[in-house]
Amino acid sequence: MWKKIVALISLLALIAFGVYSYIDEKKAEKQAEAERNSGGAGMVAPNAPSGLKVGQLAPDFTLQTLDGDEISLSDLRGEKVMINFWATWCPPCREEMPEMEKFHQEFGDDVQVLAVNTTGSETKKDAVPEFVREGGYTFPVLLDKELQVTNDYQAISIPTTYFIGTDGVIQQKRKVGPMTYEFMVEMKNALK
Repeated sequence: MWKKIVALISLLALIAFGVYSYIDEKKAEKQAEAERNSGGAGMVAPNAPSGLKVGQLAPDFTLQTLDGDEISLSDLRGEKVMINFWATWCPPCREEMPEMEKFHQEFGDDVQVLAVNTTGSETKKDAVPEFVREGGYTFPVLLDKELQVTNDYQAISIPTTYFIGTDGVIQQKRKVGPMTYEFMVEMKNALK
């Protein structure tokens, strides 16, 4: 009798394990599909805001740079601007930084690159200046210590990038996920 009960319990455990494995595999497939659809940015919450819209005036902000200077978006009116939200702990952000530097070196006179670090999400105080110094990045790095600008721009998933024209208006759909140099050039050419 006990042997039959143990065998039945073992059989049920195997079935449960098989069902669990199947569900887990399907969940992983859905996550991979979502990552492919978001450009490799990682999972985006299903109810996450879709971001600021094309044609909308970009919200103004003033943030401090690593050097302690302040930059206001409104001071850049009349120039094309690329605002990139990132963090040192974010692998896709780290992946696109060399591409952004290459773009900045080539087109820094045509497009202002503002790398807004989500400083409020950093785990180590010195992570940002260390990362920038080690990477040799020369574009302005702004520190969003309270995450207010990150929230205003609905940058739920990072990296997230907005493309702003000379009129201060968002002119292209935001990019969630890492950008290539070629993509940045394409966006630059599309801005007015």
